[in-house]
Amino acid sequence: MTLPPPPWRSAPRRRAAKPALSQASIVKAALMILAEDGLDAVTMRRLAQSLETGPASLYAHVSNKDELAELMLDAVLAEAPIPEPDPARWDEQVRELVRGQIRVMVAYPGIARIAWDIAVPVTPSSLRQGEAMLALLRVGGLTLEQAAFAGDALALYAKAYAYEASSWTWGDIDAAETARRGEQMVAYMRSLPAESFPNLLDVGRFFSADTAAARLEFALDTYLAGLKVMAAQGAVN
Repeated sequence: MTLPPPPWRSAPRRRAAKPALSQASIVKAALMILAEDGLDAVTMRRLAQSLETGPASLYAHVSNKDELAELMLDAVLAEAPIPEPDPARWDEQVRELVRGQIRVMVAYPGIARIAWDIAVPVTPSSLRQGEAMLALLRVGGLTLEQAAFAGDALALYAKAYAYEASSWTWGDIDAAETARRGEQMVAYMRSLPAESFPNLLDVGRFFSADTAAARLEFALDTYLAGLKVMAAQGAVN
């Protein structure tokens, strides 16, 4: 015979059931660890602990850390908006696409490093980004070959820029050591004969964190100006 508990006793609390483990939940947890402690902290053991499971359970959804890195990159790139190609402003849309890719990669520590290490990422988001770039360049008047080469160059620049910016943003670069080295470089450059390097000795003022955005826009403006000329020549021919 089972008796009910007395009213002065607390009823035992049932532990909430854990959400079912999935690839999406693993990637989400990995990105949370990434945001808190950086890329090196994202290990299968740490990830399993955060999900209250064993490392072996993760491998049913993610084969290894390399695959996890690709999935993390894919999730981040999914946050970059993709415009509907507009022939009237395709060049500005290319700028927006590149800026968006850089912005989301810099927002997460280490993601730009993953993007750089993976030569050709083939994931849903990276494929959509690549197709979007080609579509914009094609609607601008470039041939498929020209669009492929131009898109590749823009992707490389976006990854390189994001890698450097991310390194500064998330402390991968030792600011104190860099400042010390910078002072040494300035002193060394000033010791060189001005008549031999009249231009090189005067460009240092253009390279700083304050000019980073301007340098990005200059590169995009210059590259796209050349692409517009190329597209116009193709239209004439």
